[in-house]
Amino acid sequence: MKYYLSLLFAVASINTTFAQTDYDVAKISESLKHDAVAVVRNEESFFDVKGLGAARMDYKVAITILNKAGEPYGEMAEVYDKFSNIYNIKAALYDAAGKKVKDYRSSDIKDQSLISNFSIFEDNRLKLLKFVSITYPYTIEYSFSQDYNGLLSFPSWRDLKGFGISVEKSAYTIQKAKNYKMKYITSSNLPTDSVINGEKLQYRWKSTNVAAVTEEPLSTGLDNVSSWVKASPNEFEFDGSTGNFDNWKNFGSWIFNLNQGGNKLPEATRLMVQNLIKDAKTPKEKIKILYNHLQQNTRYVSVQLGIGGFRPILAEKVAQVNYGDCKALSNYMKALLNEAGIASNLIVIGNDMPSLNLNYSSMGQANHMILCVPLEKDTTFLECTSQFKPMGFIGYGNSDRNVLMVTEDGGKIVHTPAYHAKENYQNRKTKITLAEDGTATSEIKATYGNAQFEENFSMTLMEPVDLRKKIIENSSIPVAELISYKYMQPDKTVPVLTEEINFKTNPLLTKGGDKLFLLVNQINRRESVPLKVEGRKTYFAVPFSYHDDDEINYILPKGYQVEFIPKDITINSEFGSYTAKFSIKDNMIVYSRTQTMNNKKYPPEKYGEYVDFYKKIYQADKQKAILTKTL
Repeated sequence: MKYYLSLLFAVASINTTFAQTDYDVAKISESLKHDAVAVVRNEESFFDVKGLGAARMDYKVAITILNKAGEPYGEMAEVYDKFSNIYNIKAALYDAAGKKVKDYRSSDIKDQSLISNFSIFEDNRLKLLKFVSITYPYTIEYSFSQDYNGLLSFPSWRDLKGFGISVEKSAYTIQKAKNYKMKYITSSNLPTDSVINGEKLQYRWKSTNVAAVTEEPLSTGLDNVSSWVKASPNEFEFDGSTGNFDNWKNFGSWIFNLNQGGNKLPEATRLMVQNLIKDAKTPKEKIKILYNHLQQNTRYVSVQLGIGGFRPILAEKVAQVNYGDCKALSNYMKALLNEAGIASNLIVIGNDMPSLNLNYSSMGQANHMILCVPLEKDTTFLECTSQFKPMGFIGYGNSDRNVLMVTEDGGKIVHTPAYHAKENYQNRKTKITLAEDGTATSEIKATYGNAQFEENFSMTLMEPVDLRKKIIENSSIPVAELISYKYMQPDKTVPVLTEEINFKTNPLLTKGGDKLFLLVNQINRRESVPLKVEGRKTYFAVPFSYHDDDEINYILPKGYQVEFIPKDITINSEFGSYTAKFSIKDNMIVYSRTQTMNNKKYPPEKYGEYVDFYKKIYQADKQKAILTKTL
């Protein structure tokens, strides 16, 4: 089982010791084997809070791996750092009958640095043990204890560890002194048992006999079908720092105080700022100049060490080395703006995560930091880690969510801009000149905005050989010869990308007697319908709202005319809308297609309607025109 730390605010991994159980696979009920690749036989997490900055976790788990697809769960991978230590590890392997095959020794367990793919250095280390069996099914069992010296958060708990994983028994207990203040939230309908034992209070949650959930198309996750608990201290102590998470205001105060004195710039940098903005006439012009300077002269490098995982590197240091993580670069930009006389605020945000819970302030809900510049008639959000995003464009992974603005008066919940479908656009015009043998020449000109700009921007950074290959592989029109291509961002201050592609095609026309048949939608066609899911369980959504607008002009082969074109089509639903229009103009077929999609989160019972909506689009995209020879 793997527990991953988030980019910025991480939930510590879960930990403990063991007592043997009967792991005979034959005793697993058929309902728990259905659609499962692995079964959690027993999991116990006991988290004992010793004080403001100390705790101990005792953790044990046994998982039966049913087949090769369950192999990722056939390992122990537990994270610790200089503020915690893992010890008293026990591990064993059992065969299908529940007979112990092997006890593992400490020498079998790797202790290695854990450098995430976004950091060059971190405190985090990993205790890793890969269990190996030549036959299926088999059961792994391990346990350990972990002591914490510093508490920003409590381990979270979820009974379902992923898609395709069922659960026989799983339980989580938090023990604390009666006067120790903490808070927790749980999934709906999960009962909380509380027991007083002398001066201690225990909260306990458990789950039994939970069937596996298969991964479903467009799923937004397992939150609505699993039992889960998230818990947090109110007051805390970590790496010499203390604070209070009672509410987001206090949370923001802690972040603000961490950065006290961190906005000073070297004298040379201050002079540079003044020189850069000397001719700027408005605050917006100054922001643009300084943001451009940031992008051209710094790069993103993550270093997460102790409280440094939460406190930005000093702006003075970033000015010297020209690199930093999201916190450091946002803070450096804040310092540049401050020198220019423009106030700004750090923003704690969950990139590709849900909005912050307004009523529950805690670590683990955010993983990133950006900057907000509130002007009198406008507010600009700046993504300071990107060397390419235009000023004010923060990407759809940061958009339309509750975030925490850090001010001198504490934290304040604000909402980032929403990019609506019409702003996440693709406008494309294609000219296809058909030959009698069915081949054609194709000229495509497209413009992508906002989220679709972001989705396609990597094309501007690719090597020519790789780009040619990708264009050919991704083209819905069969490419015989790629003649030319170009991807550009005409204005670096606007999230708009242009595309121009010219190529010769393989045959697009099919012959039937003296007639030629043309599949009219060659460029943005739905080739399949989402799979129907009977008894769907999880919520679903498209990644972002968008609007596609395509026009194709077909120049007919010499000596041919249109005998038949389809009728116009309109499809509307709560998920989006679709139109297809067909017309003839000067011996040319003009086809226009629009599709708008909403990224609202939909309940599972709506999925059948969504599939039906897409089925209609799929059928509409298959319309054909018929050409005949002129007399």
